[in-house]
Amino acid sequence: MEILDKIIELLPLLLPIVIIDFGFKIYAFIDILKEDRRVRWDNKIIWIAISIVINFGWIFYFLFGRDE
Repeated sequence: MEILDKIIELLPLLLPIVIIDFGFKIYAFIDILKEDRRVRWDNKIIWIAISIVINFGWIFYFLFGRDE
């Protein structure tokens, strides 16, 4: 029960971070799938995998993946 108490104690701190991360993952996914969006190395599947699978992978996409 000690571990459960720690999780409940940290939940108010972690929940906003998880929600923000999820929101940016959705935004990056939609941005990658746009027809007129060019991504670095012309491989949208790789950038979808990076931005969705890796924790905070959307940061890599927005910093390095967008080819404008």
